[in-house]
Amino acid sequence: MQTIFPHYRGWLASFLVFLLATWAAPAWAQDDLLGQLENQKTPVTTPEPVTATFKSTRLISGHTVETPGQGTMVFLISHRFGTINSGAYNFFGLDQASIRLGLEYALTNKLEIGIGRSSIEKTLDGFVKYRAIRQTTGSKIMPVSLTLFASSAMNMLRDDRSWYTVPRRLTYSYQALIARKFSPNLSLQLMPTLIHRNLVQDNTQSNDVYAIGVGGRQKLTKRTSINAEYYYLVPGTMPTGVRNALALGFDIETGGHIFQLHVTNSQGMIENHFVANTRGNFFNGDIYFGFNVNRNFTIRPKEGFRK
Repeated sequence: MQTIFPHYRGWLASFLVFLLATWAAPAWAQDDLLGQLENQKTPVTTPEPVTATFKSTRLISGHTVETPGQGTMVFLISHRFGTINSGAYNFFGLDQASIRLGLEYALTNKLEIGIGRSSIEKTLDGFVKYRAIRQTTGSKIMPVSLTLFASSAMNMLRDDRSWYTVPRRLTYSYQALIARKFSPNLSLQLMPTLIHRNLVQDNTQSNDVYAIGVGGRQKLTKRTSINAEYYYLVPGTMPTGVRNALALGFDIETGGHIFQLHVTNSQGMIENHFVANTRGNFFNGDIYFGFNVNRNFTIRPKEGFRK
């Protein structure tokens, strides 16, 4: 018996070692596989906001989804000459001109306010603009940017008629600006629009004018682009004699300035004028050549808002 047990003890020890190795190998392989899977996981990325969908707060006549950086003031000069088909006597429209001067200020990176004065009907206007949603990439993708816009405008022409009171001089505009930057060069925007006029010519006209605007920008170089803008008036709300507004433009960026050259069938430079009161026929030569000049000023550094 004593001679047999040593033999069995060696065999038993070998068997236990074999069982231990058999049990440990799969566990080690499983841990190693899990480690490889963890290493292969895609790293989590934070949402990255898409910047510079457009270079200016204006596409051509209308607003873009862009708001200036916090503490930035924008001085905007908008100019429209007469129609090109007015002939050589009027120097093809260059003898005539309409102008709007505007100031805009960004209270935050999302909230902008502005005022302006147009020579057309001596109109005084003011607006507020809020960037509600911003297009992002990364782990949480937001496909579009959304900016909400509201403005009011008042006709300041002298009028001695007692019934022509301040409320009847007012017009209101509301827009939801929806844009997407498809590539570094191409951006498109949709602009559902409502214009409410407190006073209309007669009872056959609606106080509310609805329109759908579409526009876009295609960059040519780092500092130049071509732009287009079109507002389609919804049938049934279109004022008498008013046409859809069409504009084509060319932008040049030079440091703190942006020069916007364009042709359009609308003489007006605020929503009430170019959406609800465009009279020209673009394809019959009722084309106004014009330009916008944007100049940005940093009035208050960002740190000042945080204190």
